[in-house]
Amino acid sequence: MRQTTSDRENLGIIIVDHGSRRAESNDLLLEVVDLFRQTAGHKIVEPAHMELAEPSIADAFKKCVDQGATRVVVHPYFLSPGRHWHEDIPRLAKEAAASHPGVTHLVTAPLGLHPLMAKVMQERVETCLAHCEEGAPICEVCTEESSCRLHGQ
Repeated sequence: MRQTTSDRENLGIIIVDHGSRRAESNDLLLEVVDLFRQTAGHKIVEPAHMELAEPSIADAFKKCVDQGATRVVVHPYFLSPGRHWHEDIPRLAKEAAASHPGVTHLVTAPLGLHPLMAKVMQERVETCLAHCEEGAPICEVCTEESSCRLHGQ
């Protein structure tokens, strides 16, 4: 079912990860949200952490509604389905929605088994090999270092 422009303008999307005590892990979600917002063309996209960090799903849900969302789609930024996807995230989304009568919500599947995931994994393998074996200058793990941070090569 295709969305109309009006539907898109009233659609809020929450991208939720587990959350971490490490700030750099939580900061990565902000980059994911910015990238998604730019490439997908959605106006209302908010980050949330399931636990351990802010903003919570409830906070992100409120931000979506405050920006005009009448429907909120919660996307778990998780690789596999598990307890968090089956139980925790739907429960937290339902609790958040209860504070906003008239706003509907959905929870998507996690990233899971998708052909593009295999392509991304292959690109990561090739990048790592090129960096370690051929001295390629760019590696997302090693950043600007000339050798592999993980294995000292």
